[in-house]
Amino acid sequence: MRAVVYDGFGRPPEVAEVPDPSPPSHGVVVRVEATGLCRSDWHGWMGHDPDIRAFPHVPGHELAGVIEAVGPNVREWAPGARVTVPFVCACGGCEQCRAGNEQICDRQRQPGFTHWGSFAELVALDWADVNLVGLPDEVGAAAAAGLGCRFATAYRAVLQVGRAQPGEWVAVHGCGGVGLSAVMIAAAAGARVVAVDVSEAALEAARAAGAELAAAAGADVRELTGGGAHVSLDAIGSEAACAASVAGLRKRGRHVQVGLLPDPPRVPMDLVIARELELLGSHGMAARAYPELLALVEAGRLRPGDLVTREIGLDEAPAALAAMGEGAGSGVTVIRPGG
Repeated sequence: MRAVVYDGFGRPPEVAEVPDPSPPSHGVVVRVEATGLCRSDWHGWMGHDPDIRAFPHVPGHELAGVIEAVGPNVREWAPGARVTVPFVCACGGCEQCRAGNEQICDRQRQPGFTHWGSFAELVALDWADVNLVGLPDEVGAAAAAGLGCRFATAYRAVLQVGRAQPGEWVAVHGCGGVGLSAVMIAAAAGARVVAVDVSEAALEAARAAGAELAAAAGADVRELTGGGAHVSLDAIGSEAACAASVAGLRKRGRHVQVGLLPDPPRVPMDLVIARELELLGSHGMAARAYPELLALVEAGRLRPGDLVTREIGLDEAPAALAAMGEGAGSGVTVIRPGG
């Protein structure tokens, strides 16, 4: 099969012919119809993720496709089914999985990190009966690819971890793929959204996604919102965005860290104490929680496909991955390995 491969952290990725994967005994092989380009892929390429330990390596972790082959221990899936999958593939049997916290499974596998990922024509996925999510016919591949990471991650961060309520102010710092998803989800839930970014193009995209206010980085969110955000997300992963998110909260507000940070950030803990703030982490969403999200997508209340601004072929993916280090951009790029 053809895949994007790199031979070391930061080394130029290229498209190459590599061996086809085989399905794990409890897993499947999926023919990739579409896979999203996420900043997490860039972090992995730069050596910021300890799960990448061997080379050559194939990145990619948010995908939609059709099951090509199944392992002998798979009971609920057969070739031909259209599926997506959370980027955390949970084992289903550890302490966290038994408690319903599959998104922080103790034995989790992550395509594109623990093993070869979806910047390829085929990808192997573990524990299919626990993790695969069937796709409705109404949800196209480009829109569905984001359900594996950026859109589902934002959904859980805003509504389940951040507990955003109608009428509350939600601040989103960083309007890349995850941030724009968070803007759309918070607005659809009836929250008032203020988007913050360094790029005017990203802010314009945030307005289109439902942001009531859009402000350049450094703006006083507490002043803009008449006292501060009730919920605030660092959706890009930088020390400055994290600190600004915390500083922009009103008393007893909730900060949700979604963006990956390669180094431990300095956080204004004096404000955390004085305002009794909550600092929360959010790490994807378990497959069992997808029906509620998919129902909203099918009903047209959430439109992940609207955020896709570019579709590219596999040959263009190496340059697009490298360009992620230059900024989050103002939309979502989807790779079509078969296109």
